[in-house]
Amino acid sequence: MAEDQDKCPECGAPLTDIVTTQSGRQLKRCSTNVWNKDTRQSEGCGYVLWLEVEPKVLDEECPKCGAPLVFAVTKFGKKMKKCSKGGWDKETRKATGCDFVEWQNGEREELNEKCPDCGAMLVLVTTNGGKRLKKCSTAGWDAKEKMVTGCQYIEWQK
Repeated sequence: MAEDQDKCPECGAPLTDIVTTQSGRQLKRCSTNVWNKDTRQSEGCGYVLWLEVEPKVLDEECPKCGAPLVFAVTKFGKKMKKCSKGGWDKETRKATGCDFVEWQNGEREELNEKCPDCGAMLVLVTTNGGKRLKKCSTAGWDAKEKMVTGCQYIEWQK
């Protein structure tokens, strides 16, 4: 990394080492920035340098073209598997190459527990942000109607 990227452009203080967020994004921040847990706010210089996370090649093939899949994190922290032959043309704002994308919405594990509301089986869901919850396996989301479907039982885990 260039020497000028190791110093805060706003106050000249050194930047911290690379920090990885729960969503998988990476950043360096000004070393004078301190989190005050009493006020629950940052104090000092608020400069943050967001780093681009390089996609990781997976041991899986694209179902459309057979090329290797890569695991990527968007600049907003969304995770996806996508074809390594796909790309994005910034000028035309259109996808190029293979357009296969599979968004990753956390992990889901079947549990050997019954839902106290409806009696169906429960699942343990871990979100991309690392939060965990037990919910009914019949729960869903109707994107067209923008409403919850099935049983609405949820139990957040600590």
